Amino acid sequence: MGIQAWTYTLVFLSFALYIGIAIWSRARSTSDFYVADKSVSPLANGMATAADWMSAASFISMAGLISFMGRDGSVYLMGWTGGYVLLALLLAPYLRKFGKFTVPDFVGERYYSQVARLVAVVCAIFISFTYVAGQMRGVGVVFSRFLEVDITLGVIIGMALVFFYAVLGGMKGITYTQVAQYCILIFAYMVPAIFISIMLTDNVIPQLGFGSALSDGSGVSLLDKLDQLNTDLGFNKYTDGSKSTIDVFFITAALMAGTAGLPHVIIRFFTVPKVSDARLSAGYALLFIAILYTTAPAVAAFARTNFINTVHDQPYSEAPPWFKNWEKTGLLKWDDHNGDGRMQYYGKNRSDDNAALVNEVVIDRDIIVLANPEIARLPNWVVALVAAGGLAAALSTAAGLLLVISTSISHDLLKSVFMPKITERQELLYARLAAGAAVLIAGYFGAHPPGFVAQVVAFAFGLAASSFFPAIILGIFYKRMNKEGAISGMVTGIGFTAAYIIYFKFINPAANNSAHWLFGISPEGIGTLGMLLNTAVALTVAKFTAPPPASVQRLIEHIRVPRMDSGAA
Repeated sequence: MGIQAWTYTLVFLSFALYIGIAIWSRARSTSDFYVADKSVSPLANGMATAADWMSAASFISMAGLISFMGRDGSVYLMGWTGGYVLLALLLAPYLRKFGKFTVPDFVGERYYSQVARLVAVVCAIFISFTYVAGQMRGVGVVFSRFLEVDITLGVIIGMALVFFYAVLGGMKGITYTQVAQYCILIFAYMVPAIFISIMLTDNVIPQLGFGSALSDGSGVSLLDKLDQLNTDLGFNKYTDGSKSTIDVFFITAALMAGTAGLPHVIIRFFTVPKVSDARLSAGYALLFIAILYTTAPAVAAFARTNFINTVHDQPYSEAPPWFKNWEKTGLLKWDDHNGDGRMQYYGKNRSDDNAALVNEVVIDRDIIVLANPEIARLPNWVVALVAAGGLAAALSTAAGLLLVISTSISHDLLKSVFMPKITERQELLYARLAAGAAVLIAGYFGAHPPGFVAQVVAFAFGLAASSFFPAIILGIFYKRMNKEGAISGMVTGIGFTAAYIIYFKFINPAANNSAHWLFGISPEGIGTLGMLLNTAVALTVAKFTAPPPASVQRLIEHIRVPRMDSGAA
């Protein structure tokens, strides 16, 4: 079968599986809808958390970023991995022991304030919509190439599917769908990585192939060869970085702290029966995540090497089918500036006699992982498998985010603030209506994203770092933190970070460079500065206002101090 036939087959089978799971596990109560009735096993929750965590940014865009940015792209790898460890060690057990459904629920109770709850709801919705835009963008990219439909139509198809199993199944349906999605996405990621590792280095383990010598008998290592290819074409050395140290630090820190403040990941730890299960599921998730994250640098290097060798200085008339297929999507372009009919792929730092030649090949970073099997001429079923895996990664995270949005509106806004007397049945209806509305808005942002997938997601992490992270950390470990401090800190942090991102991305994009950035910090890393401002404002305001009630301080001691029955819910 051809690539398209294989893709239709595998995508149809995976979609049928997701829909079947949603029907089997449909939510019948608010507890089912919000936290899967706290009945998920640690192993299943670990797989679901990994799928929730490894979004389109991880599957589609991260290796693409590393492939084109080289060492600079490693900030995403370090930040997201370190952030999950931070979440598992510092937050998950305490939040699970606190026993609330959502982050706004925690903020509202911990800071004994409906205003604090409302601020947290606004932050959660803002962050989730920013993040889900990246997932819908990933869905559109996959559909546009492999099913040969317009990106917008691809986003609409993804919206319809997510709407079905998120609205019908709630957290219960999403959890077991995500277990299936993890199995699909990790298989889809590893199979081509193993194949290409064998082809390039004779090493069956991609992580080892990444540092091995090429199999062509030259004795040259893969990374040395890639450095040579990059510099010969006028790019920076692959193993060198161009970002300033301060920007690398701030981006990494924003991604780490943002991870720990992401509401759709935190809520996963409420779905297990006991506090000890939350810790165990966090460990399982870290193992499952590590499989993909340790493979991503190898995939990036394999893809970069094959792309340069396949494209540069080749006659366009002899371009491989994958090149012309991706051209149809508008995500890969060739402009014959010198009229020689050949595809030149150059960087800016050329110093040879042909330095006047300009780059003629423009590639969207989000396609590199999806195109990787085609570039390496792997079997058609492998190419289709990667498409199914990319959809699984995007849809799994999108579903979790949409649940956060619907829960924030139905539980934290309506039930807890404006309509406390509504019945459970009415609350469930409002949750589903909110999820439906959220799907429509997410689809719009997916069709008109403010950047490539990983960049959009990085903005979401920065917003989470600057708003939720200080409020949660201080709420757990500092009994003196009060509602005035938390509210003022969250508003300051997310306000500053959002304004900085909006200015450089939308108002004045021409100034989006290190010469104009504050302290040399890019919009992707500004969330760290927002987090520091949040913390400083929160501590200052708390110092000059009344301490929290004694009951709240006792509550903090309760969730922090281990008990003999530490496995209790």
